[in-house]
Amino acid sequence: MGDYFVCSKTDPVVETKAGKVRGFRLNTTYAFHGIHYAEADRFQMPQPVKPWKGIKNALAYGYVCPLLKQDEPNMEVLVPHRYWPQDEHCQNLNVWTQSLDPGAKKPVMVWLHGGGFSAGSAIEHVAYEGDHLSEFGDVVVVSVNHRLNILGYLDLSPFGEKYKNSANAGNADMVAALQWVHDNIAAFGGDPENVTIFGQSGGGMKVATLMNTPAADGLFQKGIIESGVYEAKVYQKEDGDGTAIVKALLKELNLDESEVEKLETIPYYELSNAYNKVEAEVAARGCYIGQGPMENGWFHGNPIKCGFTDHAKTIPVLAGTNIGEFDFGPVVPGKHEMNREEQIAFLTRKYGDATPELISLFEKAYPDKTIIDLWSVDTFFRPETIEFIRQKSEFTEAPTYSYQFTYEFPIDGGKAAWHCAEIPFVFHNIDRIAVCNVPGETDRLQERMATAWINFARYGSPETPSLPNWPACTPGDEATMIFDRTCEIRRNFDHELVKKLVETDYNPMTPVVEDEEEDAFLIH
Repeated sequence: MGDYFVCSKTDPVVETKAGKVRGFRLNTTYAFHGIHYAEADRFQMPQPVKPWKGIKNALAYGYVCPLLKQDEPNMEVLVPHRYWPQDEHCQNLNVWTQSLDPGAKKPVMVWLHGGGFSAGSAIEHVAYEGDHLSEFGDVVVVSVNHRLNILGYLDLSPFGEKYKNSANAGNADMVAALQWVHDNIAAFGGDPENVTIFGQSGGGMKVATLMNTPAADGLFQKGIIESGVYEAKVYQKEDGDGTAIVKALLKELNLDESEVEKLETIPYYELSNAYNKVEAEVAARGCYIGQGPMENGWFHGNPIKCGFTDHAKTIPVLAGTNIGEFDFGPVVPGKHEMNREEQIAFLTRKYGDATPELISLFEKAYPDKTIIDLWSVDTFFRPETIEFIRQKSEFTEAPTYSYQFTYEFPIDGGKAAWHCAEIPFVFHNIDRIAVCNVPGETDRLQERMATAWINFARYGSPETPSLPNWPACTPGDEATMIFDRTCEIRRNFDHELVKKLVETDYNPMTPVVEDEEEDAFLIH
């Protein structure tokens, strides 16, 4: 049966705190797109939207935040994207729900998009659509747009009281969105006291930062971090107050410090072009560059570096990564046709004398994988995720769960799960992503992953009858659910491997070879 669409002036209409909004219905799902949750002047804190009379349409996605650089379509087969009109007044959100009964009290899942703190949007990925997850799990799904890059994270606090928290304006937008959810989501059938924030990559980083943001305390109860624990310098206050980037920007624009307010009205793309010219030099000095939240009295810093706040300790967390996060580019052609000797020779060209030990550790961690997948093993997010889980599991106030997505996709002769590869499964959207459809395999894996995420949002535990028993982690015991053709729990399974890879100073984003004469080993 095909999708059917219903839209009229009376159905569905929901009354929010500021006024009425009209959405539409797709199959069983009520959808509301582009609802404004806040307003803000440039570099300043968000304010509640002004009330309105009548009914506002919520029938189109709202503007997304302007980016520092033009999007470039790339690897669309692996991660299909969408591109949308941009405007800095981008504080809007989308809601998908199965009920408009204020007494329904459905679990609420608030998605925070990837792209670090500088790029991306709530609708950037085709897999971000929330209707299937809402329908499958009978949950309310919300996705959020907010200010990014210099609009959301430029530290102007030394230049005026009105800029007091400009270095965290983007995160303040997210807090405002969560406040909107708390105040309004019951009218969409949701439970404001059962809100889970979840995100991937930069979205996962946002979950971690919001855990350590007192202004968000009580606005969400659980957090899911997908490939998003990273010891990023954007959290650090390296140069004291962040003025180095501002001074360089002013100089590039031929302005002196007394003219800082002109940054509020300069057209965004003139501002961003100037920023792009000076950012690298300032970053090279180790200074804060305004592309992520800054530790201050409002944001208490990266939990694994600054410690978990007392409230963060009480938040149940599900955290994990994919086996081959940055396996986007070169891959090994016909890896399943290579014999063991050929695979060892290939790996030796990259790992040298460390190869035998790394292979041994890899086979212990991944006994069901071919050894050539050692090339793909992530050391960007995984080491910090291990540390996050270790620290968080020391607190008994709330459970911490671990997962890893290790499915091999039937593309390029067999490809390890890459950065973003789990998102269609989590959102129950594999039918929208061509590479994710393997009859009898991916549909079953999707059911298991989506159900685990939904159960975690509903109950605080990801356990489901279709998976093995999934215990919470404890100090010294990371019980990781492996999501693959066969799902199983493995304990501390890759710790030695990851440690050895880090010791070899392996960079997962460095190509295997750079010599063009050796390209026969790779498919770009």
